[in-house]
Amino acid sequence: MKFKQTFLASTIVTGLMPFGAVIAQDGGQVNVVCVVSEWCDAMKAPFEAATGYRMEYLNLRSNESLVRLRAESSNPTFDVFYGGTGDPHLVGFNEGVTEFYRPANYEELNEQFRNAIGETYLPLYANPIALVVNPQVLEDAGAPMPESWADLTNPAYRGLMGMADPNSSGTAYTVIATLVQLLGEEEAFELLAGMHQNMAEYTQSGSGSLGPVGQGELGIGVIFMASAVRDKAMGFPIEIVVPSEGTGYEIGGISLVANGPNPEGGKAFIEYALSVEGQELGNAAEQLQIKANVNATQAEGTPDLSAINVIDYDFATYGDPELQGRLIARWTNEIFPVPRR
Repeated sequence: MKFKQTFLASTIVTGLMPFGAVIAQDGGQVNVVCVVSEWCDAMKAPFEAATGYRMEYLNLRSNESLVRLRAESSNPTFDVFYGGTGDPHLVGFNEGVTEFYRPANYEELNEQFRNAIGETYLPLYANPIALVVNPQVLEDAGAPMPESWADLTNPAYRGLMGMADPNSSGTAYTVIATLVQLLGEEEAFELLAGMHQNMAEYTQSGSGSLGPVGQGELGIGVIFMASAVRDKAMGFPIEIVVPSEGTGYEIGGISLVANGPNPEGGKAFIEYALSVEGQELGNAAEQLQIKANVNATQAEGTPDLSAINVIDYDFATYGDPELQGRLIARWTNEIFPVPRR
């Protein structure tokens, strides 16, 4: 687990006091558990200049963030849960770990995104799932370009695929939930079992397979599209495939932590993060997700949901804590331990 240097500095200065004690004594500090570290880096100085609050953050993955917030729910040290897939935000809301806050610019947020999630968490961005492919790796292996989810069980891809572990990554859970919605649970898990046989690795991060695909170590990665669009524009030899059956997508979120140490500061951070300025700082940080504020400029190359065959993703159902826990546990118990031949 990697702490940002600013957290470490605060701990050292206070004589290695517990993190919660440091926060409680600093009323001008906003503490964020942040999934999208590049965006948080870009926002830190402008947010502080605009509001007078100081911002500190800890970078964790989507599901790791939820685990952390759950563990300290009786004495929260964070004010805001920023970024990552929507499912942990929905689970956090349903469990009372986070609470809904309606910012002044709520009506500026994409109506489709707002309607999809209701007043549970706030939409920060959207991002579809896709396959990122290195055609040369596949050609060298004598394997065809994939066109569908079903293709990913082809033994020609043995040892050439990568995906994240759903126990840490919201990306991987979105993949599972997408397949269940497309195929039904039993057929989806049969497909996941076939994909498992082709996996070279499961990464902790949702985009963890992107680098190996771009560098020619893997042939196929299953990730969110925006990161692949960015790397393709940078010249990596990759192609992006939307499975022919359709694909799911995330509505990445931002939530106010319930009973956080600085609720007013947390609200100020949310207002800023969803402003045009806060959203467009994501562009400067090369974050090509579809920004939720309709008045924000979308970066060149940002995916267009209207041009992609996305399913009618049921955010409420698949953000239910019980269902999410059961599907992840089933994958962990039935898919992950099976030896890959």
